[in-house]
Amino acid sequence: MGIRPIIGGDDTHDLGAQPSCLCADGHIQDHPPGLRACHTGIVLRIFGGSVLATLAVLVAALMLGGPRVALLVAVLAVLEISLSFDNAVINAGVLRRMSPVWQRLFLTVGVLIAVFGMRLVFPILVVSVTAHLSPATVTDLALHDGAAYGRQLAEAHSAIAAFGGTFLLMIFLDFLVADREIRWLRWIEAPLARAGRLPAFSVVLTLGSLLGLTVSVSAPHERTVLVAGVAGLVTYLLVHGVSDLVAPAEHKESSGRREAALATGKAALALFCYLEVLDATFSFDGVIGAFAISSDVFVIAAGLGIGALFIRSLTVWLVRRGTLEEYVFLEHGAHYALGALAVILGLSIEHEIPEVVTGLIGASFIALAYGSSLRRRRRLRQNEQRRASGSGRDATHREPLPG
Repeated sequence: MGIRPIIGGDDTHDLGAQPSCLCADGHIQDHPPGLRACHTGIVLRIFGGSVLATLAVLVAALMLGGPRVALLVAVLAVLEISLSFDNAVINAGVLRRMSPVWQRLFLTVGVLIAVFGMRLVFPILVVSVTAHLSPATVTDLALHDGAAYGRQLAEAHSAIAAFGGTFLLMIFLDFLVADREIRWLRWIEAPLARAGRLPAFSVVLTLGSLLGLTVSVSAPHERTVLVAGVAGLVTYLLVHGVSDLVAPAEHKESSGRREAALATGKAALALFCYLEVLDATFSFDGVIGAFAISSDVFVIAAGLGIGALFIRSLTVWLVRRGTLEEYVFLEHGAHYALGALAVILGLSIEHEIPEVVTGLIGASFIALAYGSSLRRRRRLRQNEQRRASGSGRDATHREPLPG
């Protein structure tokens, strides 16, 4: 009988208890003797496909291009994974609202879209639009002159940064202004939550930031930044609006907590599309930065594709383990990292910012949020122990009833 671990819960969860496992038939089994085997089976089932795909790609790269190409693919994959952990946390916050069927689609169909669509086809379309070239011409350029294609893609950076930065800023602000029970940095989140009661507060703040960015960039980029930024805002409102429209009331967030019902059908499809657009905004800079390592689009797609596959496996792992419920500030830290990325994208239009800086800032927010979650768990556990010991003393000293 297959079992999987269930960890986490609300504030009343016994933090000192051992995790339970959820059997394949849906029954919860507390402290199963095969808990270690349970965890191992889950790891193999979620990450096994990623490992096999990685081995297959590396062997193919070694046979077709030699050790150097295989090494380049491995380096690109490691960079994509190491710089995208915050992406996995953000994705997990959305994926946990979807049914297991759609979670599996995220790992299969979604991976194909991420690898071939977002990291191979979509950059070609971006260059085609910004450079006013036909997709066939850009494809020919990518296949036969990778260096020139990389330069064209770099020239499209202002549009990519404005679109992605606006989209990510809206996600960050909507998260902060949401009415939720658990807050991390209250001195930031509480005032913004009060301001969020104003209609379209996030949209107004984002438009103000976009206008400020537009007037601050040099003349050749002004129109591009404004148009791309508005497109990013419209895309977010459209995808997010459709998701809210088709989701039944029981599927929606309520007071910062997740309801028990999981999205299916049209609601899950809308969330799936939202995840793919989110993945695209995260992958833009990685694709451009990859040309500093290799100008071969297939090497880039292979390396970044492996990274994307592992990040998606990690996303499912976070959902299966209930990590966001167990470490309640992780999602907050990931959103702050996302907000920092939005700012960095805006600054990168005029200033070159190494990708490692972006990765370190994101990792720092995740680490701080993880530490805060651990301290909160420890404090709750101590409070629970004090309540338990107090109850024991009351029972000991209580006068016996006459009788």
